[in-house]
Amino acid sequence: MGKIIAAKVSEIPPGKMIKVTIDGRDILVANIDGEFFATDDSCTHSGASLSEGKLDECKITCGWHAAEFDCKTGKMLKFPVKLRDLTSYKISIESENIFVEM
Repeated sequence: MGKIIAAKVSEIPPGKMIKVTIDGRDILVANIDGEFFATDDSCTHSGASLSEGKLDECKITCGWHAAEFDCKTGKMLKFPVKLRDLTSYKISIESENIFVEM
């Protein structure tokens, strides 16, 4: 599939995250101190949009049931039961554009 433009750097300030849709797939893009990361946006517990949850440093907390994931790796950090990790995507920046490699 290759690299797809997800957003402009200026659209995601440090400490914020957004949801973008690429080829029908919802992707969360987060800015952690000027470094960008991308994972699936759907919580692997019950499908909630993680971009509607909270971002604290590199930890995403799902707004529905408080599952926690690392936005850098997609790894589950905390939940009462083991969940599937999120898919993590490579990001590249060219000029003002954020690209997600699918």
